[in-house]
Amino acid sequence: MGPLAGKTIIEFAGLGPAPYAGMMLADMGADVIRIERPGGGVMTAGADPRLDFHNRGKSSICINLKSAAGIACVERLLASADAMIEGFRPGVMEKLGLGPERCLEINPQLVYGRMTGWGQDGPLAAAAGHDINYIALTGALHAIGPRGQKPSIPLNLVGDYGGGGMMLAFGLVCALLEAQNSGHGQVIDSSIVDGTASLMGFAYSALQAGSAVDKRGENILDSGAFFYNVYETSDGGYISVGSIEPQFFNQLVELLELDAATARGDTPINWRQLQWQSKHWADLSDRFAALFKTRTRDHWCQLLEGTDVCFAPVLSMQEARHHPHNISRGTFIDDGETWQPAPTPRFSRTQAEVKYPAVALGENTRAVLAGAGYDEQEIEQLISTGAVAC
Repeated sequence: MGPLAGKTIIEFAGLGPAPYAGMMLADMGADVIRIERPGGGVMTAGADPRLDFHNRGKSSICINLKSAAGIACVERLLASADAMIEGFRPGVMEKLGLGPERCLEINPQLVYGRMTGWGQDGPLAAAAGHDINYIALTGALHAIGPRGQKPSIPLNLVGDYGGGGMMLAFGLVCALLEAQNSGHGQVIDSSIVDGTASLMGFAYSALQAGSAVDKRGENILDSGAFFYNVYETSDGGYISVGSIEPQFFNQLVELLELDAATARGDTPINWRQLQWQSKHWADLSDRFAALFKTRTRDHWCQLLEGTDVCFAPVLSMQEARHHPHNISRGTFIDDGETWQPAPTPRFSRTQAEVKYPAVALGENTRAVLAGAGYDEQEIEQLISTGAVAC
């Protein structure tokens, strides 16, 4: 059983970061009850709920939040819960009568987790937005991409999941620990903008220290440095090299026989001396690009993988689950029909696990209501009036 076994979390169905936070908590053993609207949402996997990986390990109940009886069901669930998650725009929960004041009145120990893009207040709080907009406001999007080209979109990993879902899950666990000591719940205002800004701390520091410039593609970690970059191979594949430290770079020079190339009469280059002279990076990057394109990705893997060069092939998503290291670690769970990332991090005693695949919408409606103390007659009445659905 995971480290959060015994904790009950109520999650209001949403998109991206909020359900990801709920998945993290469910993986850690929490009993996560997902409240869906009848009919589900726009991003539901539909015919095969097992592909809704963010909903794995969660119970599903459909409740009509426009019904007084439905709201009463929610209040009954919250009364015995440890925490809740909602990812609506500011004010939506208040309009439903389920704002923090009311919910903490019902359950003073409740941890009330709120996930938004812009935050609960500020000039943009009421505006719509998506990951790309939130990371744009922090400087993160500006900093990602090749020199002289437009910013590159890093999927929705940086904002939705790194700055959003992970920060919310972290906040929930922190507040749950504090509630054990104080006996009081509290509200968590988790915004993707704030979370992304936190992730950018190192970049902000380097900029102010003078060790980085406020331009993309001209710094060590943004493809500016020739020794920390992605290169194409002769078969159209790609490899990644990250030989930052001198000892790692020295090994790269040796394995690529760069000194020997100079000895054969090629243009003399003191690679070790030029490593940190940024004015030469563009030229040396071109040289590396030409070199790596002379052989296949497999050739470079045989030569460099597993050494201290800091190397890895750039794998497709399909390839990643078949790599020997990922297989050995059990990084992915594969049941023969679907494959997905395994729970992380790992624990020596209270191991996290996927308790069961995502279930169909409302599949657990009866069981959840029964667990909340409703008898069979009351459950049938709620179903017949449309307050809940199966």
